[in-house]
Amino acid sequence: MSTASKPVLANTNPLMYAALVYLLASLVSTPLSYKVKGFQVRSKDWPLILAITISGAVLAPSLFFIGLEQTTASDTAILSNSETIFTVLFALIFFKEKFRPRGYLAVALVLIGVVIVTTNLQFTDFLSNLKKEGNLLIIASMALWALDNNISKIAAQRIDISRLVQLKGLIGGGILLVFALSIKIPVNIMPTEIPNILLVGIVGFGISLYLFLHSLRRIGTVKTMLIYSTGTVFGLLFASIFLHEKIGGYQILAIALMLTGIYLVTKESHNVEKIHQN
Repeated sequence: MSTASKPVLANTNPLMYAALVYLLASLVSTPLSYKVKGFQVRSKDWPLILAITISGAVLAPSLFFIGLEQTTASDTAILSNSETIFTVLFALIFFKEKFRPRGYLAVALVLIGVVIVTTNLQFTDFLSNLKKEGNLLIIASMALWALDNNISKIAAQRIDISRLVQLKGLIGGGILLVFALSIKIPVNIMPTEIPNILLVGIVGFGISLYLFLHSLRRIGTVKTMLIYSTGTVFGLLFASIFLHEKIGGYQILAIALMLTGIYLVTKESHNVEKIHQN
């Protein structure tokens, strides 16, 4: 997402870009939402919809794309790992998700792996790099998306997923578009940037959000984020295979820890299912 978005932000305002990608995400889910009988959103569910929209489709993407405009795509990709840490911590501390001891061990292993990948154990350099304003905005956006993830788990239990994606993208993108136009931000899009915008809006936000919300509904916030964090592992492996980038010892350690944690999470889930079946 950061790699595809960075070139677009050279000409397009971050707020306008955020508005466009979320409106595209809403457009993707609209055909699926038509299959839902009735509007099926109760009045008591609107606070949840508004909470995830403001945090995850207005504030978070605004801070993210403004931060990305000011920093590098590689730094953004590294700092994006903090979403996993924030989401898991919020789920355990504030939203009271619970595990057996093996589950907590799995969480610890994956989070340690994420920290190693993010910092390469060069904490002084990492903390120094955080002082950049763009990087701080990226971290803030990850915290907001982490809050969004936890609230979305509750919303996904009550509201049809396609309808939820549609409303989140439509309301969030609409708010950003109206705000951008009200402060006279131009819709300045080069023809060469359209494929990137379509890719990020349709795949990076629309389809991925639809699948992500289904995961939250079925296996919970923490397990979803732990498995989601394996994207970092695949990123390292693909960089090694296709770009011939060297994987260091710390990165190998991080991969081993994260995969071990995912295995423990999967095994625990399997054992719980067997207990329920018996």
